[in-house]
This record gives sequence, structure tokens and C-alpha cells, in this order.
Amino acid sequence: MSNVLFRNSKYSTTKLLSTNIPIIEKSSHDKYQSINFLPENKQRLAEGGLRLSGSFKSSVDGKPLVSIVTIVYNGQEHIEETILSVLNQNYDNVEYIIIDGGSADNTLNILRKYDNSIDYWVSEGDSGISDAFNKGIRCCSGEIIGLINADDYYEADSFSSIVSSYIENEKTENVFFGNTNKITVNGRKEVKNDNNISWCISVPFSHCSSFVTKSYYKKYGLFDTKYRIGMDVELLMRGLKSSNYIKLEKFIATQRDGGVSDRNRLEGYKEYREIAIKHFGVVSGYLGYLLKVLVFYKNKVF
Repeated sequence: MSNVLFRNSKYSTTKLLSTNIPIIEKSSHDKYQSINFLPENKQRLAEGGLRLSGSFKSSVDGKPLVSIVTIVYNGQEHIEETILSVLNQNYDNVEYIIIDGGSADNTLNILRKYDNSIDYWVSEGDSGISDAFNKGIRCCSGEIIGLINADDYYEADSFSSIVSSYIENEKTENVFFGNTNKITVNGRKEVKNDNNISWCISVPFSHCSSFVTKSYYKKYGLFDTKYRIGMDVELLMRGLKSSNYIKLEKFIATQRDGGVSDRNRLEGYKEYREIAIKHFGVVSGYLGYLLKVLVFYKNKVF
């Protein structure tokens, strides 16, 4: 990387900056086209970040670029904690993209507070969670992409562990994942018990604790916008036959209970059934759905 600027050694996102705009490689086989900026939108409320001041990032020798995407809508309560969990990582080649859905609370003021540490942020309406994630992923320049919601946060040193595994297990379409903590509705921090029974029930790890290579997205595509809750499950199932899913024995992120999937659990199960049928067949799909519903009513999880 030429023309490297060392702006601020305090944050993970401000240590390796360049005035060179990343060259976007194009292939007829790619399922989507990467971009440096989202197209102009008359409904856009605001945008900001390092890119607008002419600072960009790319991978350098021994330091693959990690891109993080956060989507948020009226997330003033926890968004700053999420941002700081990215900025305070000890890995020093990190790119941070935030897609805001047009917040009307204090979220935009918080984004402006970190304008010189976030690479690119935009506030505008979208058509749902999948659409917002897709916007963010299109703007990613990194080889490794992590998605963290605005009420969750990364544990310390998570990125260094992911990058080490990426270098050790380099393959074009990999998914890396670790363990997850959760914060209950009562405010307790506990270990989250992920599904370990079958993929036809759900992905056996939490999305916030997984990182996916950019080449995986290029090969299998972005999120299917028809799914409102199970979009991450469907996307992560696409590569089961030909990609590596690599487990790290480390806690990667902490997730708060009460998200959209928790609030709409039965609706989510119906989406999971459709997704399981798509990837595993009718029998596995319905068996997985029945098991989910039985556990739901047994534990009265709402």
C-alpha cells in the first residue's frame, strides 16, 4: 500500500490509511459488484466517514483487511458500545462500514462523533435488514467480512484470532466462527448455547460471531431480501457442499437477547423450515421445524 497515512494509533481503523482509491476487480462470475460509495439517493439524510475525506484501505503483506458492517435503526442506546468494540480491537487493518436506516433518535450524532474513525456511513431508508446488510457488504474492500448489529459487540482481540485462522487455513470460500456470549433481558451476561444438533434446524453458531470471506459472497451472492428473519441462515447454508466452516475456540462476540428473531420466533421458524427444505429436502425441513416448535413451547421462549 503506497501513500500510507498514519492518522491515529489509538483505533484499529485509523492505523493504515491510504490516499489510493481501491481498484475494484470485476469478474463475470461474481454474484454482485463491489462499490466504494453507495449511489446517490434523494432520500439520504446524511453520510460521512474517512472515505469522504479521501482516505481508503486495502490489504497489505501479512495484514489482510478486515471489513466490519453494522446496520442500525434508532439504536442510540447501544450503538456507541458496538462502535468502540470495533475501534478498540488490537488488529490494525480494519475497515468499518455503518448503514443506518434513517434513524430519528440520537444515532446520527453518535456516528458523527466517530466520523474520523468510521470508514463510511450512510443514513437513508431501506427495504429491511437484508437490504441494509447488502448495502454494507457491497461497500466492503476487505478479504474478511464480519457483521455486527447495533445492540451487540465484539469481545477483545477477536479480529486477531480470526485473521490468524484465515492465514492458516487460506481457501477462497471460508466461514470462520467462534463462541458467543449473550446478555439476557435481565442484564446478565451468559454463554449462549448454539444449536449443535443439525444444520436443518439452524446454523450451529451465531451470526455475530462469524466472519465470511469476501470470495464466499462473490461466489454465493448476498442476502436474499425475501427473508425477514432467517436471511443469515439461508446465506450460510449455500456453501455447505464446497466451503470450509472453521471453528475457533474463542468467544468472538456478545449478543443481546430481544432482537428481531427473538421477538418473532415462530415466524422465524417458518422461514427456517422453508430454508431447510430448500437445502436439505422436505423431510429434513419439516422435522427441523417441528423440533424448533416443540422446544419453543417447552421452554416458553419469547
